[in-house]
Amino acid sequence: MDDRYSTDVLADGWRTHGHRPVARIEASPDLVVEVAADGFCGAVLGVSSGLVELEDRGGRRRLFPLGPGFLVDGADVVLVQPATVASRAPQRTASGSFAAPSSRARVARASRILVEGKHDAELVEKVWGDDLRAEGVVVEYLQGIDLLEATLDAEPPTAQRRYGVLLDHLVQGSKESRIADAIGRGPHGRHVRIVGHPFVDVWQCVTPRAMGIANWPDVPRGIDIKVGTCRALGWAWETPADLARAWQRILGRVRTYRDLEPALLGRVEELIDFVTD
Repeated sequence: MDDRYSTDVLADGWRTHGHRPVARIEASPDLVVEVAADGFCGAVLGVSSGLVELEDRGGRRRLFPLGPGFLVDGADVVLVQPATVASRAPQRTASGSFAAPSSRARVARASRILVEGKHDAELVEKVWGDDLRAEGVVVEYLQGIDLLEATLDAEPPTAQRRYGVLLDHLVQGSKESRIADAIGRGPHGRHVRIVGHPFVDVWQCVTPRAMGIANWPDVPRGIDIKVGTCRALGWAWETPADLARAWQRILGRVRTYRDLEPALLGRVEELIDFVTD
């Protein structure tokens, strides 16, 4: 006669008896996974602070906690932190340049790059910061193009102290283009390189794809570009703190040079070459 009480029900493994083990998979770049909870499907962009960032075919990006709740080829998996593997391949910076050896250091040059505002400086630092530190180039912000001539008068450029200047909205007929032309013809023009991108504000230098939107809003004249952008996207805009949070939201979407418009990329590279020549 069978003894149905012969097995110890409290023996090790009773909690998982009959459960299939779930595969543990490293969240490696380009791995395509599906989120079981809502069906969002995307490729892994990277892992940071216990979160995995996914990007779908439409360019939308979302963050999810590592762990269970994902599908790969229809099967349940647990996403885990990728193992750190030392690579023999040359490392690259966010700008796409080969990273300099960590032991390399350089005293700041007299030459420098000037940008219009804090947001411009933060964006340049995020993408080109490693390159600029390796070359000893400092980025300073002017708090407005109207202060450029006074800044040059206070510390005149020379062959040993060149200035590269990055402007917003440098298009034919704009105030920025008139100021740039006047300085180029003046006494400082020989040792100053002024370039710019065509966008009204540096916010728009981040690609819509990186932001997960079709296009940046078209803000009518007479409305502050930052305020109008936030209102159109449904973000808070009433206070300076709201606008600061909006910028951090945008800056957080920038990982590498691929997240920036070519119209900005070429101009920054041109300035780096100019001040380090």
